[in-house]
Amino acid sequence: MTDTVLPPNEAHRELVRALEELHRAAGSPGMRKVSALIAEGDHPAVVSHEGVRTTLKGLNVPRWETVQSIVAVLAAACVNPPREPTAEVARFLPLWRAVREGEPGGMKTARELALSQGWGTDDGQLDAESVLAMMINPFNAIQIDPSLAVPHEPQISEDEWVQVGVRLIEEYGAELALRALLRTLKGDYLGADEGSPFGYRFPNQEAMEMHTAFRYGCDRILQRLAVEPNLLQRSVSAMHADRTMDREDRIEMLRAESDASLMREVMTATPENWHELSEDAHHQIFGYLIKSIGPVGRFGLPPDRRFRIVWRVPEPSAD
Repeated sequence: MTDTVLPPNEAHRELVRALEELHRAAGSPGMRKVSALIAEGDHPAVVSHEGVRTTLKGLNVPRWETVQSIVAVLAAACVNPPREPTAEVARFLPLWRAVREGEPGGMKTARELALSQGWGTDDGQLDAESVLAMMINPFNAIQIDPSLAVPHEPQISEDEWVQVGVRLIEEYGAELALRALLRTLKGDYLGADEGSPFGYRFPNQEAMEMHTAFRYGCDRILQRLAVEPNLLQRSVSAMHADRTMDREDRIEMLRAESDASLMREVMTATPENWHELSEDAHHQIFGYLIKSIGPVGRFGLPPDRRFRIVWRVPEPSAD
């Protein structure tokens, strides 16, 4: 996790003022000196002299481990009066939280949360972090939709996401927000007919859908060829007369028509010899008979409910 550059705010300024005061109380040691003292001691972060400088000057919002390490070293350097490093670190924690979370003490540690809720035991069998992780992890309450694990580029920052969640809770309550989150993670979401939770998609889903749609379209073509004389010839004429057809698709179809061997396969196609035809012939026949095919139902439905076919020659009425 890297330090985050954020616009200054009052909480950040308060943190910087406290750091400046502690730095003066420690005798204003140089940035390289502070960095060296951190490296020599047992501290949670290794902070370069530039990291010390940007933190003390308020040029970025540092990680808590960075603040903790700097504060501990500066407190230990205070002699008149002396300051206890642990107490100083505890004093700075709510100041740092106010910058990162918006209010002093707004983000409790796992131990603080677990103890405040009476979770866990004192015998060390379950530490606070383990209990808290178990209680708040939605994985333990629901089966998370697998498409949510697809690698993707986030569209907003974590901080923006948190602020949206805070507004939702403030306006509608925590229960609604939590249930909405669970519904989303389960895939039980608005827009479920698209088969992708709010923009997430399975790897290769588009290719899989195209293949499934093609297979379903071919099955329906065979059904119609079996009962409708001259359907293929009428569909060829309809394709040539279709002025709304995509230009690239038309060029591809016309280019294929220049292959005499392929067209002999196409024009002699029947349900009986379908399995003997080449894949190119299948695609050419598909292009003649079907104007478009696409999903109208959610992922996982049977093909006849999942896809809608627009035929070049409409199906005969049932009458």
